Amino acid sequence: MLPRLLLDTHILIRWVTEPKKVSKEQLRALENSVRRTELAAISAISLLETAVLASQGRRRLKMSLNEFFEELQGNPVFRVLRVTYEVAAEAASLSFLRDPADRAIVATARVHRLRLVTSEVRIIESKLVPVVA
Repeated sequence: MLPRLLLDTHILIRWVTEPKKVSKEQLRALENSVRRTELAAISAISLLETAVLASQGRRRLKMSLNEFFEELQGNPVFRVLRVTYEVAAEAASLSFLRDPADRAIVATARVHRLRLVTSEVRIIESKLVPVVA
């Protein structure tokens, strides 16, 4: 089944390593998605962002980076969406978002018409994409 939700990087990390840090609304949406056997989409940029954050010590994964990636690869719920030409072009139009990863993630949600699961206030307030906050 096709995904309906795209996970922002911080939500992906929290859901895999510390699900209690995901909001009740986000957890409900994620659990409902799994119950309906829908895929949870991840932007390919989130994999890179996770690796960079972990290597800089800015994000603790509660496991090694390799174990985290193995968890994602072994879980049939997750589907990685590529950064395509269309996503890159859409990201270019989101200049008010300074973080390139945020741009790519929002653009991915817009191009694939997915709800973004995020806690990023700037993204939520932009109303550029439907969110689960």
